[in-house]
Amino acid sequence: MSEKLPSSDQALLFLRQSGCTRNVIRHCKAVAKLAVEIAKACQERGLNVDLELVEIGALLHDIGRAKTHSVHHAITGAEIAKTLDLPEPVISIIKRHVGGGITAMEAKKLGWPKDIYVPQTLEEKIVSYADKLVEGSRRVPIERTIENFSRKLPSSAIARIQKLHREMLTLIGDCECLP
Repeated sequence: MSEKLPSSDQALLFLRQSGCTRNVIRHCKAVAKLAVEIAKACQERGLNVDLELVEIGALLHDIGRAKTHSVHHAITGAEIAKTLDLPEPVISIIKRHVGGGITAMEAKKLGWPKDIYVPQTLEEKIVSYADKLVEGSRRVPIERTIENFSRKLPSSAIARIQKLHREMLTLIGDCECLP
């Protein structure tokens, strides 16, 4: 496994080579742009955050959508990332970005390998959060995401998204970058 992050151009090439559609790539670019803005807001508040990891992780977070648009895209994406010899922190962002995270019990029900699927690091949380604020390639308020997710996810999953939202607001305050 490589320790070196790919460049943003390499990451976009990986998305194309894996078979991601233009819409998925546009979404990934929009998430990356917002995630970097959030990461910079964290830095301005004195937090230690790896901007390059946030950008590359956000660009590649949906690489699994080349094969599936179900929740399993997180696992599929992590598998693709491993075949590309991407660094472990990028793989973790990919597998932990779904919703506000997937609990061990939910992962077991989904048939996923035993692992941690809830964002742990600041970079993982930033990418997961930015993804919740981008619909297609447009930024949307968290309330819209919660409303949309409420139709298809259990209340426990919604609660994790709300918790992630509160945690990010505590870290970045009233950032102009938020929709």
